[in-house]
Amino acid sequence: MTRIRHLICMAMAAAGLLLSTSVSFAQQPDRGDEPGLIADDSYQLDPEWQKQMVYYRTTEPPGTIIISTSERHLYLVQPGGRALRYGIGVGRDGFQWQGLVNITRKAEWPDWVPPPEMIERQPYLPRFMAGGPGNPLGARAMYLGTTVYRIHGTNRPDTIGTKVSSGCFRLVNNDVADLYDRVPVGTKVIIRQKPEL
Repeated sequence: MTRIRHLICMAMAAAGLLLSTSVSFAQQPDRGDEPGLIADDSYQLDPEWQKQMVYYRTTEPPGTIIISTSERHLYLVQPGGRALRYGIGVGRDGFQWQGLVNITRKAEWPDWVPPPEMIERQPYLPRFMAGGPGNPLGARAMYLGTTVYRIHGTNRPDTIGTKVSSGCFRLVNNDVADLYDRVPVGTKVIIRQKPEL
């Protein structure tokens, strides 16, 4: 009987430790959201994350955006079996999603109003931040459907190619400005977690 009590106590202690670890992990600052930090424009992206024209097979028409969260790439479909490929930062584990949406709004140097869910997880964040170089949304934002998510720039170019956000897709400011100029409101956006076979 004593042995069973000991095992039960050990299991409860282990469960408590796991719970406290996950709670403290959720409370840690998101290293990708640093309000006020000015982007380092001299930061050099790894070639994997630099904008480039690639061969890309799809049945989607030119002008469609396809986001592959597992690859951490955004593709803008072009004619002739090609696509412009951009390196992106994606949602960290537990914040990735997939779906079909459209760009419903575009903004240059957008203001940032973190949604209530984000404030709850990260209470240290400002409730409002005017657009500008220190804003975590960067130089441009394209709003996705009726969700709280966006394709946007960043003041942290070193987070491109990582899983760091709360569900948005971030590009370096030069790339997001380039994409912004190429796509209109209404553009179809497909978000995939796994590559298509």
